[in-house]
Amino acid sequence: MMHGDEEEWLASQRPSRIREVQAGRLAWTEVDLIDIESGSARALRDGLEVFGVRVNYLRVGQPRHLLAALDGTRPIAPYVILSCHGDEGRILMEDVAEELAQFQPFNGALGPDRVREHFRLPGSVTLVTGCDTGDPELADAFLDAGAGVYIAPRGAPFGYASVFAPLFFFYELTEQRTPAEAVERLQAHDDELAMWQLYQR
Repeated sequence: MMHGDEEEWLASQRPSRIREVQAGRLAWTEVDLIDIESGSARALRDGLEVFGVRVNYLRVGQPRHLLAALDGTRPIAPYVILSCHGDEGRILMEDVAEELAQFQPFNGALGPDRVREHFRLPGSVTLVTGCDTGDPELADAFLDAGAGVYIAPRGAPFGYASVFAPLFFFYELTEQRTPAEAVERLQAHDDELAMWQLYQR
C-alpha cells in the first residue's frame, strides 16, 4: 500500500506504466513469449522484464508444444510474441524426426491454414518477429484465430532489428501509447523498422 507522500512523488514523475510497478505492482501487463528456435527470445525476455512486464517464457521444440501454448486450452496473455524465423508468409519450424512426426498435429512450417486450424488468441495483441510474417494472408489468419491486433514485418529485416522492434514496441506501450501509435513510431525510426505492419479489424 502506498503512503500519501509516495503517491504524490510518483504523480510528479513523467507519466509511464512503469509507475504502477514502482507503486508496488509486480507487473503492469503480461506477455506469452513463444521461443521457436529464434536465438533471441531470452534477450527479449530480459528486456521486457526491465519494462515491468511479466513474461511467460515458453520454449517450443515440437509442433504439439506450440499448440499447447496457443490452442486456447490455457489462458492466453494479453500480449503474445512469437520469436521465430519466417519465410514467404509462413512461420518456420524444423521438421521433427519421422518417429516423432506421427504423433504431431502437423510437421514443418505454419502457414495461414494451420494458424486458423490450431491457434486461439482471443483479443491478444500478437507480435511475430520472423521475416515475411507480415504477409496479409498470414495476418488475416491470426485475426481469424481471434487476435485483436497482429504485428509483423512485411519483408526481411536484418536479425537484430527483429530483436529491437519488440523492445521498441513495448517501450512505447510502457510510455502509455496505443499499439497503433507504437507501431507508427517504430516505422518512423528507419527503413528496417518501417517493414513492421499492424493489422486489425
